[in-house]
Amino acid sequence: MPPRRKLVCALLKRVPQSGRQRTVLVAVAAVVAVGVAAIAVGAMRGSPGELPVAGFPDGPVNAQALADMVIRVDASGHDPHAVRVEVDGEPVAGTIEGDTVVVRPGPRTEGEHQFTATVPGGFLSGGPSTSKSFAVDATAPVVLITATPPMTSYRQPFVVRGTVQGAQQVTLGTKPITPAADGAFELTMPHAPVGAEVKAVDAAGNVTTVPVNAAVDIPRTRAVHVTAHAWSHDGLRESVLDLARTGRIDTVQLDIKDEDGVIGYDSQVPLARESGAATTIYDAPVALRQLHDMGLRVVGRIVAFRDPKVAEWAWHSGRRDWVVQNVSGQPYSSHYGPIAFTNFANPEIRRYNIDLAAEAAKLGFDDIMYDYVRRPDGPLSQMQFPGSTTDPTTSIAEFLHESRDPVHQAGAVLGAAVFGIASTRPEQIAQDIPMIAKYVDYVAPMLYPSHWNPGEYGVANPNSQPYDIIFASLGDFIRLTEGTGAEVIPWLQDFSLGVTYGPAQVQAQIDASLAVGIDSYILWSPTVRYHL
Repeated sequence: MPPRRKLVCALLKRVPQSGRQRTVLVAVAAVVAVGVAAIAVGAMRGSPGELPVAGFPDGPVNAQALADMVIRVDASGHDPHAVRVEVDGEPVAGTIEGDTVVVRPGPRTEGEHQFTATVPGGFLSGGPSTSKSFAVDATAPVVLITATPPMTSYRQPFVVRGTVQGAQQVTLGTKPITPAADGAFELTMPHAPVGAEVKAVDAAGNVTTVPVNAAVDIPRTRAVHVTAHAWSHDGLRESVLDLARTGRIDTVQLDIKDEDGVIGYDSQVPLARESGAATTIYDAPVALRQLHDMGLRVVGRIVAFRDPKVAEWAWHSGRRDWVVQNVSGQPYSSHYGPIAFTNFANPEIRRYNIDLAAEAAKLGFDDIMYDYVRRPDGPLSQMQFPGSTTDPTTSIAEFLHESRDPVHQAGAVLGAAVFGIASTRPEQIAQDIPMIAKYVDYVAPMLYPSHWNPGEYGVANPNSQPYDIIFASLGDFIRLTEGTGAEVIPWLQDFSLGVTYGPAQVQAQIDASLAVGIDSYILWSPTVRYHL
């Protein structure tokens, strides 16, 4: 029996049944009251405090933040092992670090959740505790981009329209977007964005990104190849312009950098000037103005890695890693010359070609088309590419990837001339067509009938059967580029090699292209004389 109860009973037994009973009962009541008060005071003195906690966010958390969320309960002055932690009324295990209980809430559904931490107390009293709520929001904002019709040039202003819901911040690249009350937005950019995306972030940090695809429709291309020297020759230039005046062509392919590494105009790219590659064979702004005034598009061809001019300059100026080498560390020689190929794996060589491409695009060339964007012919085992960290096929595709944005930002379409055999033998010259097609607006396979072996694609004599070999090989390129977004614009043959080529043979190739659904082509004649 508790001491206070014993005391009360003893007092009652000692009191006779007399007039003093009332007084004694009052005294007893007072004692009881004192005891109760003492208990109450004791309870107040032992009342629980609040356990300090850290790690709660200021607002809602997303799934990733929840996974990273760590709550720390400070149990100083108490046994941390005795701390009971619950989330939504269910026990949650924690780890002990000194006087701190470390808790990870773990996966939770969307909505409000309650966290409690308590130190168990004694008789008629609880220990210190804390209770906090947190919210989980795993729903990302909704972004819808309105489809825009294809443009005809990367130089056109581009309007991005769409709607966004549930976002606190919306941007297009580095530009902020302020949606209307209904979530609609519209933003006009001076030219087509490259690799841009609309990014929406909500209060919980959930992110939605939607790419902005500025599709450019490449106009029909009926072009002829023109060298720098041919353009500077009055007769040859006029013969090409006559093709345009009579409606037989709508595009001119004019060389920027040729197979000798010579740049046809006075380029201001530092390496072009230092190496002596820049010339004044023709005036690029004047040529572009004349062609554009006639309503013609101009494709600028850059022979990328076959570049004797820079290769020789680099080798003799101590930049030997700029040159493709043989296994002995000497320049890899081939039928192109003793020092002919620059090293596509070298960052400076890549930058040189990209700088030329961007410069030409800014001058007004409508397209930039790389040629010789490949490794040299011959056994790969006999070649070295100093500094290369990957295989040649991947390295070539990566170069085109690096080129795409600078060329597009400068306003031009990007194309790549490729070997016809790359459709079936990509490793032979490091041109993987599906890989390349992801990074260019079009691929231009060189399908010259004279370059195919007898029996290729089941065609007995390709050089004498121009329709058949173009029809078969071009179908392969269409298949390989499907789904990449790249178009196919074939190079066709207008020169004689083993078989005499004239209007009939040229037309047969054009007809084969039309039969597979392609109404574009570029004719190649080394003499710049065409049969159209």
